[in-house]
Amino acid sequence: MNYRIITYIIGWVLNFEAIFMAPACVVAVIYREKAGFSLLLTIALCLLAGILLTRSKIKSKSMYAREGFVAVALCWIVLSAFGALPFVIAGSIPSYIDALFEVVSGFTTTGSSILPEVESMPHCLLFWRSFTHWIGGMGVLVFVMAILPLTGGSSMYLMKAESPGPSVGKLVPKVKSTAMLLYKMYLGLSVLQLIFLLIGGMPAFDALTTMFGTAGTGGFGVKNDSIGSYSMYLQGVVTVFMILFGINFNVYYLLLKRRVGEAVKSSEVRTYLGIILAAIILITINISSMFPNVFQAFHHAAFQVGSIITTTGFATKDFDLWPSFSKTILVMLMFIGACAGSTGGGIKVSRIVILFKSIIKELDVIVHPHNIRKLKMDGRIVEHAVVRSVNVFLVSYLFIFAGSVLLISLDNFDFATNFTAVAATINNIGPGLSMVGPTQNFGMFSDFSKLVLTFDMLAGRLEIFPLLILFARNTWSE
Repeated sequence: MNYRIITYIIGWVLNFEAIFMAPACVVAVIYREKAGFSLLLTIALCLLAGILLTRSKIKSKSMYAREGFVAVALCWIVLSAFGALPFVIAGSIPSYIDALFEVVSGFTTTGSSILPEVESMPHCLLFWRSFTHWIGGMGVLVFVMAILPLTGGSSMYLMKAESPGPSVGKLVPKVKSTAMLLYKMYLGLSVLQLIFLLIGGMPAFDALTTMFGTAGTGGFGVKNDSIGSYSMYLQGVVTVFMILFGINFNVYYLLLKRRVGEAVKSSEVRTYLGIILAAIILITINISSMFPNVFQAFHHAAFQVGSIITTTGFATKDFDLWPSFSKTILVMLMFIGACAGSTGGGIKVSRIVILFKSIIKELDVIVHPHNIRKLKMDGRIVEHAVVRSVNVFLVSYLFIFAGSVLLISLDNFDFATNFTAVAATINNIGPGLSMVGPTQNFGMFSDFSKLVLTFDMLAGRLEIFPLLILFARNTWSE
C-alpha cells in the first residue's frame, strides 16, 4: 500500500475544497453576513491540513486499484468532514452529526435534509450547501485530475473508483484530458441552464443554486417548497435539464464529435428515455383527476419522473399524496436511476439492461443448452468481468439496503418511512415517502440512524466498493 500517494491526494482535495468555499465567502460579503467568518475559518483549516499533507515529496507515484479505491473513499470522507464545519461554527446546524449528514447529502448529490426549513439560513451557507452538489456531481477527484497530473497513467484507477457505472473508459487517450473534457461539457450544460433560468426571471441567487442542484442531480433548494413556487416555465427548464444531466456524458462527447449515429444507437439512453416517457404517461393518466387539466397533470408528472429517475429530488407537488399506483412507479424509478457516466445515482440503467439481457440469455440456455450465445450491448460483446461486477454490485447493494432498513428500524418509525429513507439515501435521491416525503425531512432520526444513512449516501455515490474495501482484511497490508 502506497500510503504517501493517498495522503498526497487527500491534501490536494483539501486545498481545492478551500478554493471551492471562496465563492460562498463572496456571497457573504454581498449579503453582509457574519456567517462568512465560519467559511474563512474552515478555509484556513483546509489549507493548513492540505499544505501539510502535500508538502513532502512522493518517493513513488505508483498507484493500483487498491490505492485508487482507498484514496477515493477517504477523500470523500475527509471532504465531508471539513465541509460540515461552516454550518457548526456559524451555529446554523449546531449538531456536528446533523451538519455532516447535510453536507454528505450535498456532496453525494442526494438532497436529503435534516432542516425543517431553509429560508432563514444565511445566503452564504445556502450557497455552499447547494454548491456541494455541483462539486460532487461530476466528482471532486475528476476535477483534481483535470487540473493536476497526480499519478500519470495510474490516475485511471481514481476515475474508475469515483465515476458511476459498471464500466468506465477514457474518452481520449489521456486520463487528464478525459477529465478536462468531462468538466468542460458539465460546465457548458450548467451555463446553458443558468441562462434559461435567468431568461425566465429567476433571481440570480436562486438561479445559481437551482442550477447547482440540477447539474449535480442533487435537489437542495433555497425555498421551503423546493421548486413549487416558481413559474411553470422555470419548472419546465429544470425538468428538461434534470433529464439531460441524467444522460451518459459519453453521448454528449459523440455528439460533439458529430458521431450522431453512435450516439443514437446507445441502448442505455434509449431505454432511459423510454422508461421516462412510459412513466410520465402512466402517472399523468393516474393523477389527471387531481389537476384542473391534463396539461398540468402532465407537467407535474414529467417533473417528478425526471426528478426521481435522475435522483435529483426537487419537487413541485407533494407526491406522497398521489395515488398508490403513481407512488409505486416513483419508488421503482428510485432504484433504476439514471445512466452510467452521468451525474445521477441509483442502480443505473446500464446495469438494469445488462441484468435483463442476462435473464434472457439464461432462459435461452435452459431451452437450448447447446447454443452458444454472447451477451451484447450496442453491438459489442459484454465481457464476463463486467457481468460479474454487475451481479456482485447488486448482491452487495441488497445486503447494505436490507441491513440499513433493519438498523434504522430501531427508531421505531413505520416501514414506508424506513424503506424509502434508505432508498432515498443509497440511491442519492433525497425525498422518500411518509415521514421523509417531499414536504418532510430526516431530522427526526436518531444520531445512530443518521450515521447509517450517511454511510448509505456515500456508498450509493461511490458505487459501494470503494467504501467496502476500507473494511476488507487485506486492504491495509503491505
